[in-house]
Amino acid sequence: MGRPPLPIGTHGQIRVYRLGPGRFRARAWIRDHDGVVRDIERTGTSRADAMNLLKVAARDRGRVTRDGEITGDSTVVALGALWLGEIDRAVAQGKRSPTTAHQYRYRFDRHVRDGIGQLRIRELTVSRLDRLVAEVHDRYGVGAAKTTRTVLSGMVGLAVRHDALDRNPVRDVGRIESTASSAKALTVEQAVELRTKIHADQRCQDWDLVDLTDFMLATGLRIGETSAVTWDALNLDEATVEVRGTVIRVKGSGLTIKWRPKSKSGYRTLELPRWAVEMLRARRARVPANEWGVVFTAPMGGLRDPSNTQADLRVVFAAAGYGWVTSHVYRKTVATLMDHAGLTARQAADQLGHAKVSMTQDNYFGRKVARTGAAQVLEQFADKPKSSENSGGKPGASTRREARSGL
Repeated sequence: MGRPPLPIGTHGQIRVYRLGPGRFRARAWIRDHDGVVRDIERTGTSRADAMNLLKVAARDRGRVTRDGEITGDSTVVALGALWLGEIDRAVAQGKRSPTTAHQYRYRFDRHVRDGIGQLRIRELTVSRLDRLVAEVHDRYGVGAAKTTRTVLSGMVGLAVRHDALDRNPVRDVGRIESTASSAKALTVEQAVELRTKIHADQRCQDWDLVDLTDFMLATGLRIGETSAVTWDALNLDEATVEVRGTVIRVKGSGLTIKWRPKSKSGYRTLELPRWAVEMLRARRARVPANEWGVVFTAPMGGLRDPSNTQADLRVVFAAAGYGWVTSHVYRKTVATLMDHAGLTARQAADQLGHAKVSMTQDNYFGRKVARTGAAQVLEQFADKPKSSENSGGKPGASTRREARSGL
């Protein structure tokens, strides 16, 4: 009976030969992961050094990718190229947003490639990765640091899946905490006053921001989601709107509507308050049709750019004495009023299209219901905007309670 073969990935007895002063060669037979037995060798400055180098080489022989493209000795640049290729394929399959892919590539090119691109994968340690993320945080802010950390986690996770590393050290990189306070919410009085000023502002009328901001306040939708609402998504008899997608800018292609929501909870049907339905009926009779069938186009036609709209809103809000307000404040206002009215955090998450309320609630079905209770709460804005000649100045202090969840 023949000698049993070596187990896969193991080596036999190590033989060491003296080659000269301070020079030794270690050799051993190893059975590779393809089942073939091969002779490997390493040289060192001492008998122990040569043996250790051979053991490390034997350990790392199994660390190759399925495609044979990456090993522990491959550079971070090579790993990044492979990972970004996977992201691009996910975009082509509709599983990732083009804007997400653009952000990942931008952060890789800007920070990862220049910062640690020439390191070998096996040289990626928690301290090196933590230092890179901290430097990005200090120079470019919280958002850039979080995206960079996400890119690193995805890249190193790919290396782990392909056995180029044993574990993902990005998991132990320090948490990124934002020192900025969360956005405030408008009180009912402030919201009515702001609506009044927007309705009276000629620029808002010229830039077609009056109906747009009213719709955002009536629903809590993001600018991109509002810009993608189509007339056939509205049921004004039932006072509902289907949120089906968002307007995004794709590099090299321009503005387009991404019909696949960011998450499953992003596709939802919402109730509308009566005053919003009246506004939409009047708008449908007033504005011309467009090739996309969207309710809110850019002032000169075409899809409305969320970034440009955000810039216009900053100008408008500042002129009205509400320089601290952003489009996100509108979303927070909707959630806060729902919270104050006794509605649940889950209902607020359904209204805003957030994916998670808690781990338990994520396992429930039937979250895409139209009756979140927001429409009745938002009827508080039904008063017709009045003249605002003497309503300038800063918003008064008020007690605000943060929404418990969904923000």
